[in-house]
Amino acid sequence: MLNLISFTASPLGALGQLALLAALAFTLAGLGLAVVGGVRPDARVTEAARRSTWAVFALVTLACVILMAALLKDDFSVRYVAEHSMRASPLWVKITSLWGALAGSILLWAWLLAGYAFIMSLTLRRDALRPWALGAMFVSLLFFVGVCASVASPFTPLATVPADGLGPNPALQNHWMMAVHPVLLYLGFVGLSVPFAYAVAALVTGRLSDHWVTVTRRWTLVAWTFLTAAIVAGGWWSYETLGWGGYWAWDPVENASFIPWLLTTAFLHSVQIQERRGLMRSWNVWLIVLAYSSTVLGTFLNRSGIVQSVHAFAGGPVGPVFLGFLALLLVSGIALAAWRAPKLRDDAELPEPVSREGAFLAGNWIFLVFAFMVLLGTLFPTFVEAWQGRRDASVGPAFYNAFAIPLGLGLLLLMGVGPLLPWRRADGQTLWRALRPLLIAGLGAALLALVFGVRSPAVLATVGLAAYNLLGLGLLTARAARQSSLGQTVRLNPRRYGAYLAHVGLVVVALGLAFSGTYRAEAQATLNVNAAPTALLHERVQVQDVRREALPFGTSTVASVLIDGRPFRARLNTYTQAGNTAFPAPAVRYSALGDTYLVLTALDQSATPKWVSVHLIESPLVSWIWWGTVIICVGAGLTLVPPGRVAPRAVPAGLAPATD
Repeated sequence: MLNLISFTASPLGALGQLALLAALAFTLAGLGLAVVGGVRPDARVTEAARRSTWAVFALVTLACVILMAALLKDDFSVRYVAEHSMRASPLWVKITSLWGALAGSILLWAWLLAGYAFIMSLTLRRDALRPWALGAMFVSLLFFVGVCASVASPFTPLATVPADGLGPNPALQNHWMMAVHPVLLYLGFVGLSVPFAYAVAALVTGRLSDHWVTVTRRWTLVAWTFLTAAIVAGGWWSYETLGWGGYWAWDPVENASFIPWLLTTAFLHSVQIQERRGLMRSWNVWLIVLAYSSTVLGTFLNRSGIVQSVHAFAGGPVGPVFLGFLALLLVSGIALAAWRAPKLRDDAELPEPVSREGAFLAGNWIFLVFAFMVLLGTLFPTFVEAWQGRRDASVGPAFYNAFAIPLGLGLLLLMGVGPLLPWRRADGQTLWRALRPLLIAGLGAALLALVFGVRSPAVLATVGLAAYNLLGLGLLTARAARQSSLGQTVRLNPRRYGAYLAHVGLVVVALGLAFSGTYRAEAQATLNVNAAPTALLHERVQVQDVRREALPFGTSTVASVLIDGRPFRARLNTYTQAGNTAFPAPAVRYSALGDTYLVLTALDQSATPKWVSVHLIESPLVSWIWWGTVIICVGAGLTLVPPGRVAPRAVPAGLAPATD
């Protein structure tokens, strides 16, 4: 467990391991103090537990700094450095190697978890929830720090130090997005530990009023925003790196990030009903428990080796322990929720179907069904292999699209009308009055798209629902702006209008997904260098030059290509440490209406290549996915801004009250 040979064999490794062991000791102490502080209760003991989070954060930070120093110094006496870095790696690649393999990624997870626990310790109110929320965070810390200090330590020393390391996975150094996507993903995953801790504290103490939900909403929104950005950043990495011209393949590891996003999105909507009407208390507890548990499930799938994915780490010893931790979370959550079931009853009856609450509840059901179906498709091949021993079972995009498209359209339908409906109940006349302008706008937009050549029913429905939603959001904003200026309206209620802006971003993303997924066109050809232009996809493609460049990791073949007179440079990078494996670096020309995407797939292996094979792809509105996500994140950030105050009206001087 200690993974220590001696300080002389690996001094940095030994220091890093000692830091992790010390962090583990403070985690155990903090957990014990938190439990004692909650049982007695004792404010001084709880304060000691709170301060323990500071020590854990400091020590795990020290461990991260030590591993980073070992990577930057090329200290190959540390096994992790020897196996996942090399001297010739650029600086940014050495930095990202910290989370580029299994042990380092779990250390990053532990560090972010300790950081969240530290921030939470600074914001906790002095109430009965305090010790138990700290205790729940310490349970998560105990697991992740314990894994780092034992079965997945990044500080294991090497008795024989190699002259150079093996280098990182080529896929992780082929694009700079790997410096961003994993960090965003972990910030989202780990951020859900705080709402989970509050939910556990509320269940343990029986204080299931709206306070814990109000506090939890902000933490959940932060995690959700990071998770949203991470999912789309991962799609951009796939788009720019894998050379297939797509951004989402329903890959098991992609799905593992999407499931908690769906559950978290459901919580952020249903929490509004509990705050406003005292309903859906049990829903919200279950959603938080399932959302955090699903992040651990995703981590288990990513690191156990039981699923095949370009995103997955190699199988290692951590799979069983992650499965055990997942079981602990689920069993504990179920037991606590069952224990407190009488206190989770709602203040009122189930909401009327035609009401704002009814729309939110219907949306929640869609999110839950969506998450369940994605989980089913992800785990189905594993179940088949376990029961029948077959390894050829697979679930393709057709299965996911069969339910994702109608469910997504259903969410767009509810998203437009829900905010326009009143609370409690809406009669038929009120419903029709809310729906009529939206339906007219949607039908008009769909007919206009049909005139311009759109024939896909799903795309026509998306265009119609996009107009339907945008008009609904515009009407809501216009009504409020009649009372005062738009700027003041937003300032007084940033939460509401931030949500509206996030919904606008979601509409933009939906349009990008619909058009790029349906109307993508592609062609392949083998072209001679300096030959006459060849017609591909109504474009004129000409290869001007092909050359090889020596790089630290191997070689890069660069093809200079003209497409309708516009220059493109597509690369094929060959990594020597990966057995001369070639990875494409596509050339992409982004535009508002569509991208032109060129991939170099093969070439003449002579010293001066005479021909190359290219793959040309044209995808409409792909960039709307990236810009729509930016709008979503800006809207989410706006909801976190404290509301402004109404400015007092000026009183004429003659009417002002006298002062002493």
